[in-house]
Amino acid sequence: MDDAGRHERGMRVRREVLGDDHVDAAVERVSAFNEEFQDLITRYAWGEIWTRPGLDRRTRSLLTMAMLVALGRDDEFQMHVRASGNAGVTRAEVKELLMQAAIYCGVPAANHAFRLAERAFGALDGGGTGS
Repeated sequence: MDDAGRHERGMRVRREVLGDDHVDAAVERVSAFNEEFQDLITRYAWGEIWTRPGLDRRTRSLLTMAMLVALGRDDEFQMHVRASGNAGVTRAEVKELLMQAAIYCGVPAANHAFRLAERAFGALDGGGTGS
């Protein structure tokens, strides 16, 4: 597959997982400085990795959130929490992921991630803490 096809496929998956509003906002923020980076993540993260047949989107979403907790990447973690429902992940599964993260990533990381997840779910619910 050529780069244009990979970009097209990546943009489709990116929209399906993250939602049109998020992707439209990201596209609006593209600048001469970050344009190549945006193209890179669309082609490779979304057009190559998220489209591979070895794992379904639900599993990819769970793995991505767990890795983001471990790495302390708060903004990306919240983005993927908000998008997790689009990938078929339930809020109960996010909670279980964070319980496991408490053991493998540390209690402070999981404690922080619980707060971030509640904030992300609250934004989805219109301002509450989510459930």
